[in-house]
Amino acid sequence: MQMKPRETHEQKTPYDSPWSVRQRIGILIWEYVWILLCVWTPKPFNFWRIWVLRCFGANIHGKPFVHQRARIQIPWNLTLHDRACLGDRANAYSLGPIVIHQHTTIAQEAYLCTGTHRFDHPSLALQTAKITIGPKVFVGARAFVMPGITIGEGAIIGAASVVTRDVAPMTICGGNPCKPIRQRSAAGL
Repeated sequence: MQMKPRETHEQKTPYDSPWSVRQRIGILIWEYVWILLCVWTPKPFNFWRIWVLRCFGANIHGKPFVHQRARIQIPWNLTLHDRACLGDRANAYSLGPIVIHQHTTIAQEAYLCTGTHRFDHPSLALQTAKITIGPKVFVGARAFVMPGITIGEGAIIGAASVVTRDVAPMTICGGNPCKPIRQRSAAGL
């Protein structure tokens, strides 16, 4: 298996932040804006949540849906395409880029994690790698997607699965670690 490139963020010690002061202030402002302006909004106010995400640098294409209780760590690292859905309490831990393509659903409490640490270094430096989720994918409830993963078009990830490797298009997968179960019919799209 080919190792995907990871960006290592400079840290002198495990206790230092990998982010600049400006980035930390932006993240802090974002957290409070989401709490004050979005978490309380009803589902039909999706247009408002999308507008707030755009204001904070999220790359929005078409009309995606973001549930009011979804959690987005760094919005300027998030790209959502038309009819992509980030479900109830889904967590986009976007320390690095996350791209969710059109007609894809990230179900409730699923976790997309772009960050890990360099465990072979004393500073335990933060490492980030891009997550790309193709079109017409379904990521089941409480699934966990590791940094650097690409999920191909039309794939289905079962509930509570841990995705540690790329998933081929049109594959139904599940388990911990997530493994292919069978191929999906193109007629189902």
